[in-house]
Order: sequence, then structure tokens, then C-alpha cells
Amino acid sequence: MPQFSVNPERFDPYKNFKFRVVMDGRAVAGVSKVGALKRSTKLVEHRDGADPSTSRKSPGRTEYDAITLERGKTHDLEFEQWANKVWGFGAGLGSEVSLADFRKDLIIEVFNEAGQKALAYKVYRCWVSEYQALADLDANGEAVLIESIKIENEGWERDDAVSEPTEPSL
Repeated sequence: MPQFSVNPERFDPYKNFKFRVVMDGRAVAGVSKVGALKRSTKLVEHRDGADPSTSRKSPGRTEYDAITLERGKTHDLEFEQWANKVWGFGAGLGSEVSLADFRKDLIIEVFNEAGQKALAYKVYRCWVSEYQALADLDANGEAVLIESIKIENEGWERDDAVSEPTEPSL
């Protein structure tokens, strides 16, 4: 049976510009862009020798794509410190990787136009596979300096505890 909206006032899809990333129980400051949550399942083709010359198809391994987080560069070291847990330049033999805590779980929250939490996704066992400390510098530019991390993960799921909010009426 299809699930219908509990909010009969909502006809529009949610917008992509009100969101928050939560890590270690607090919001990550200044995140301006979050890459897509995407997963793909490999195709396994097989056939029995007695079958006609057609293949049967079934699902194989599921893989989760990396997620990129971007934010304006500030003195906040959170992205850099997390990236350094995966590999620390000059850290010395035996301490290049912080195996105890280089992985983190994240929550990505999406808000409606009124600022109410409408959706949330839990992203599991994340770690930084790519860190960009500085974007291109341009003496003639007028853009914000961006820092970014590419996060590998081992899966994500929608947080069913977040229900559709009742939209306010003014």
C-alpha cells in the first residue's frame, strides 16, 4: 500500500538549499555544499546450461559513492584534523594513521522553507579520502575561498524518526 503524505498542505518538493551536516553530535560550521547520496548495486548475470540463450539477472554487491563536503575556508581546523587522522604528514613510523578514530558517522539534515527538519540521513563509517586545503587562488577573482573533503562511507539510510513536519500558517 502506498504511503501518502501526512501533510495535505505540502505539494512542492523540498528545496536543496537548507541543510545541515552533524558530526560528533554538533553541526559542522559553514558547509555550503554536500555531494549526492548515491548507491549502486552490481548486476550478476547467470544462466543454467539447460536454459534458453538468455541470461537471468540478480543483484550483486552494493557500493556507496563518496560524498563531497565544501565550505568556506576559515580558521576552523575540523576538516584538516579529520583528514590528518587518515594520514599525517611527517607523523613518523607507526603513527601515520589514527586507526582508533579516523571513522565517523554523520547525519545530513534537510529543512523545509520554514526551517523545520523534514528529512535526515545517517551516513555510516565515514573517512576522508581526499582533502583540499585551498581552492584555486585568483588575484582577479571575487569568490569565497573553499576547502573541501571527499568522504568515503560504508552506507547510509534515511532516519525514519524524522517525520514530515506540519507546515506553519501565518
